[in-house]
Amino acid sequence: MTKNTSLNTSLNPTHNNSPVFAIVVGEHSGDTLGAGLMTALLQKYPQAKFVGIGGPKMDRLGFESLFTMDELAVMGIFEVLGRIRRLLYIRKTLTNYFINNKPDVFIGIDAPDFNLTLEDKLKQQGIKTIHYVSPSVWAWRKKRIFKIEKATNMVLSLLPFEKAFYDLHKVPCTFVGHPLADDIPLYSDKVQARAELNLPEHGNVLALMPGSRGGELTRLAAPFLQTAQKLYQQDDTLIFVVPMVSAKRAAQFKQLHQQIAPDLTLKIITDKTQQVMAASDCLLMASGTVTLEAALIKRPMVICYKFNTLTYHLFKGFVKLKWFSLPNLLANKSLVPELLQGQVSVENILPLVKERLYQDQMQLNEAFMSIHQQLKQNASEQAANAVEELYQS
Repeated sequence: MTKNTSLNTSLNPTHNNSPVFAIVVGEHSGDTLGAGLMTALLQKYPQAKFVGIGGPKMDRLGFESLFTMDELAVMGIFEVLGRIRRLLYIRKTLTNYFINNKPDVFIGIDAPDFNLTLEDKLKQQGIKTIHYVSPSVWAWRKKRIFKIEKATNMVLSLLPFEKAFYDLHKVPCTFVGHPLADDIPLYSDKVQARAELNLPEHGNVLALMPGSRGGELTRLAAPFLQTAQKLYQQDDTLIFVVPMVSAKRAAQFKQLHQQIAPDLTLKIITDKTQQVMAASDCLLMASGTVTLEAALIKRPMVICYKFNTLTYHLFKGFVKLKWFSLPNLLANKSLVPELLQGQVSVENILPLVKERLYQDQMQLNEAFMSIHQQLKQNASEQAANAVEELYQS
């Protein structure tokens, strides 16, 4: 559904101090990046206009969303196929809108399967394009880098090894660091976080984090809740908290909780994920950007992921990586345990969580601190500088 009905409204003519920046994001992590970028650009251009698809954080800064962000939050080829007509309609509508109402710069944030095609069409019409967050071309489908080169004037990468890959292929790329490393303090106070969330100061807390998308939450809720049940049988002092990104996901999890483990006591907390992680002793979590947040908050974790079965079998032969989680990729070694697809079982999860709940993690924290310092680069300001340079070129 369209968020507002201004698709036929022309963008105001731009002036030196009132540029128009088009932005499209597809999920909550993109909303955070977009809000940081908007804030930095507004420091440079207080009269700037922002339009496209944004999330709630961007909307609060005055972003004009033409469609809801949730419409793009689909992962996996078969999940996408179920929504393909709607996604194509949205992309075509945006393409026509931006061609008819040319922004000064278009910035696609993540969502590469959606944004790169959109960027390509806009660049062909003379619109300057940036892709913020590199697709995982270094991991699979490496030839996509030529599509990226064709579609964009610049890639903004969050991770240093991505910049090296683009340089190797002579494709314009700027390493900006990661905004999360700027926003999250080098030390996260567990006692303070527990007080803010009204959790007991003492006792072990395990966070269950089965994902921010509906599909992944459905696939991981059962093994996570069943593991929690086993842990509670062995230690009835354990406290379980479940951070959810939205009321919609919280309602979905509550329903699964009642079906799978109705007798298990847990606390669901909405829209305070970082605080919950800081308050916890260990995190049982889905893979994704949130694992980087966990590393920056410096809490031990067990990372799991389950794709749609057909999606997994279709793509497993194409991915050539030792690890799939960001903490391990950044460290270039196995810092945290990963379980993928069939490995995601109570039998495998249980000992890994117990080890991290009850053992010293000093060496792990040192490795996390090294990652934090590497990524702390004032990312939003660096990204805004790159946008400004392209805008003025």
